[in-house]
Parts: sequence; structure tokens; C-alpha cells
Amino acid sequence: MTSLSSTKISAAALAVALGAAFAATAADAQAPEKEKCFGVALKGKNDCAAGAGTTCAGTSKVDHQSDAWAFVPKGTCEKTASKTSPTGFGQLQAFKAKKA
Repeated sequence: MTSLSSTKISAAALAVALGAAFAATAADAQAPEKEKCFGVALKGKNDCAAGAGTTCAGTSKVDHQSDAWAFVPKGTCEKTASKTSPTGFGQLQAFKAKKA
């Protein structure tokens, strides 16, 4: 076997391993034990839905943005602090942020 063939095989194995790792991460994030929680993500750390002018994951413009969500363990959202939520805790749906 040539050095070039070994390099190609190693690269292919690495690609497969990385693909499996990313797939597992995505599957974990969407597991039934998780729920979307609005108003708890920090700036740029949301999982998706970050409102007008943003595209998706990692695009929230401020901490605790009311229309941006992050996955949290099921049952913990409404116990997680949110500085913008009317209740002071994360919400299961987007909400209108309270004035500071």
C-alpha cells in the first residue's frame, strides 16, 4: 500500500468519525428529554429561532432574547432564569420582552 493510499484511507475514516459525532450531537439536542426554551440563551448561543434579521443557531443579538430559544432538559425551562421574561423564567413559546 502506498503512502498516498494510507493518507486517503485515514482521511476517509476521520470524515466518517466526525460525521457520526456531529449526527449524535444533533440527535441528542432533539431527544425527547429536551425542550425548546425561549429567553434563556446568551448572545450568540441560541439553538435557533432568533427573530427578525437573524438566520438561526448562534445568531441571537442579546442575552435572553425573547424570540430565541435553546434546548434545555425537559421540565427545566420554566425554572431557568430569564432577565427579559415577564415571569423572570424561560418560556415554552416566544414572548414580548419586559422593559428593563
